[in-house]
Amino acid sequence: MRPLISPLDAEAPETAETVHKQVGPLCAERIFTNPKFARELAKLALDLRAQFISGPRVARTLASHQRWLITQCGFALHLEYDPQDKNSGLTVGRLRDLVTASGAASRNTVLNHIEEMRSYRFVRDVAKPGAGRTRRRRMEATELAIEAMQAWFHYNIAMLDRLDDGNRVEQHRADPDIFRIAQPLTARACIADPVWLEPTPAIGLFQWTEGGALVMDELVARTGDAVPDDEGRYRVGTLNIRAMSDHFMMSHTHLQRLFRKAAEVGVVGWIGPRRKAELWLSADFLTEYRRWQSVKLGHLAAAFEQAVAERGLATG
Repeated sequence: MRPLISPLDAEAPETAETVHKQVGPLCAERIFTNPKFARELAKLALDLRAQFISGPRVARTLASHQRWLITQCGFALHLEYDPQDKNSGLTVGRLRDLVTASGAASRNTVLNHIEEMRSYRFVRDVAKPGAGRTRRRRMEATELAIEAMQAWFHYNIAMLDRLDDGNRVEQHRADPDIFRIAQPLTARACIADPVWLEPTPAIGLFQWTEGGALVMDELVARTGDAVPDDEGRYRVGTLNIRAMSDHFMMSHTHLQRLFRKAAEVGVVGWIGPRRKAELWLSADFLTEYRRWQSVKLGHLAAAFEQAVAERGLATG
């Protein structure tokens, strides 16, 4: 991973309250410094955890950063399909080119991801037989995948509404086509943003790991309104790694290794006797993670505003 300089590293306004009172669309900086952000990110993590419980297979398509990028880009291509444009829509070749150009995944990883989506019936071929080589055959998202992505969109814009008392959810319900415009804009902005594309090494420990995003959601969901202790640690309660691995359909050894690596770099640790040890999460690490998440949410907020403008709707 190459070193990155985040635009969020610029000097922040004097107080979070000052930022919260600013007028205008949300951006990454305003989201990160919003006094409600920590609580609302924990609430979003709970919502996403509930989505996993209701549909674990489809939720796992977003359960690592690499999967998130491929899935979001694939869905963007699906929504961008124009019957008048033969070069639009979701094909293996277009998804491969979009993802590999960013360095987010290799060609074979994209191909394997598509085959997995086919096997789980999250995508299906729609081109007529004999319409060309396999890599040019157009695919489309199935109803199951559409429902899951709309749920992801809803949870995230609902969080933005809670941050700035907006009415995005209401606007989206009134005009579902906002989703059709905003999701591709968000996906393309995220994969083009080096700060979102390449999380810091500590965040990457979880996010680049298969199922690691689910683990992070579980940890963040436990923070809520909590404050760190005098040693800069959030205590998030006891953790049964075997039960967690079973729940998230992960290898027990794989999950143990993930926590061991995280402990070695000081982002997690345990307090108390071995069998009743309480897990702690580094405050610095959680701040770093919140900062990173604000980048994605900033892109979503901007995409939503653009979609509303394209649909000719009033904002506010």
